[in-house]
Order: sequence, then structure tokens, then C-alpha cells
Amino acid sequence: MDFSLILVVLTLLACIICGLEFLYRKVIRSDPGLEPSKNIVVEYSRSFLPVLLVVLIVRSFMYEPFRIPSSSMVPTLLVGDFIFVNKYTYGLRLPVVHNKILDVNEPERGDVIVFRLPSEPSVNYIKRLVGMPGDTVVVAKKRLYINNVLVAMERDGLYERPGRPAALLATEQLGDVSHYILLEPMQLGREGTYVVPEGHYFMMGDNRDNSQDSRYPQVGFVPEENIVGKAVSIWMSWDFSSMPKWRRIASKVQ
Repeated sequence: MDFSLILVVLTLLACIICGLEFLYRKVIRSDPGLEPSKNIVVEYSRSFLPVLLVVLIVRSFMYEPFRIPSSSMVPTLLVGDFIFVNKYTYGLRLPVVHNKILDVNEPERGDVIVFRLPSEPSVNYIKRLVGMPGDTVVVAKKRLYINNVLVAMERDGLYERPGRPAALLATEQLGDVSHYILLEPMQLGREGTYVVPEGHYFMMGDNRDNSQDSRYPQVGFVPEENIVGKAVSIWMSWDFSSMPKWRRIASKVQ
């Protein structure tokens, strides 16, 4: 279900109904004193139009909420995290058609980004930007190389999770961004050499051995036009199996 399309259609319908009702009262009847129609459809359209317009503008051009459905970005993002995504930081795009109408900033290495899956644009993924256009990215023995330079990483100890063996927590430095990643010592992760085409980006999950990302053909390199926005903050953390994680609310995504 394309919520953006539904929102645009509802807003247009409300605008058309309100416009026709106004045209009938002010132009066809030419009676300034004629009271607005009491028709239930017209009344609902008149009531909801301002709300629909505000939601459409905010969701399309400013911030959009997303819920994290998988563990691919652990420990940065947990299952059940509800996040805000900044949709104007990389430029303004029209809803539904996704055409860019204003350039603002370019994505930067280390950003946590929501993007439309190239093979199925109706599906949104969230990963960290690792490879820029033209980069050569090598993943080998749980280490990351970008343009033949080993990315700095320090192991910080064990990361305990209920019901699963402990994984290794590490700090990685991507450009100016220092962030946590998760490594599974006993699990083989996807390795290889990847040359990023122009106009595309290479994305990886922070849960490196449990993330379907640009290393896999199901995802591949992400075209610039598929980028939705930058994850900026957590506004709720609740997977509905336990109490909300109150300490994560208002946390910055980095």
C-alpha cells in the first residue's frame, strides 16, 4: 500500500469537492450570503482538508516516521524503534513520482539512510552509507576497506542478547562518523569486492553478519533517486513484546 499515493488522492479529492462547493455558492448562485452546504461529504471534506494538507506537506517534504522491523541495524537501531527521517536534507522530491525539485545536500559517508529497494521500490530499507560513487569497497575477514584503505575499527567487548550467543561490539570510523557495529565471530558474513557506479551508493547494516544490504544482489547498489532521507532521531522504542524502552526516546541516530 502506497500511503503517499493515498494521501495525495484524498487531498486532491477534498480540494476538488471544496472547490466545486465554493464555485456553486459564489459563482453559479452568485449569492454571497448563501450558507455552505450541509452535505456530509462536503462537510467532511471541508473539515479534513487543512489536516490533509499539513500531513501531506510535512510527510512529503520535511519528516516521515518509520518503524524498524528487523535487527540489521543493531546496535544502532533496535527492532521496534520508531524513527524520524529528514526528507529535505538531501533535496526536496515530489510525493509519489519522487522527482527531485530542489538540491540541498549530498549524502555523506556514515549517514544512516532510508531508501527504496531498487528491485522493489515499494519496500523501504534502512542502512548505513559506506561506499560513495566511484569507490571500491572490499569486505574481507570482517574488516572493511575503502579505496584500499583499511577502515579504523576497535573492538569494545561482548554484546549480550537474550537467547543468542554473545556477539562482538566494535566501534568503526567512517569519515567523520564514529558508530557501533556488531560482529558474529562464529558466523560467516558476506565478503567481496564492490566497485560503486556513478550515481549510486553502497549500503551496509551495522549488524554486519546479519544484514541483507548492498553486498547481496537482492539489494545491490542504490541509485541516488531511490534515497528517501536521513534517519535523525528515535521518537519511540517499543516492539510490543515488553514495555517501551523509555531511555531510547529522543535519542539521536548516529
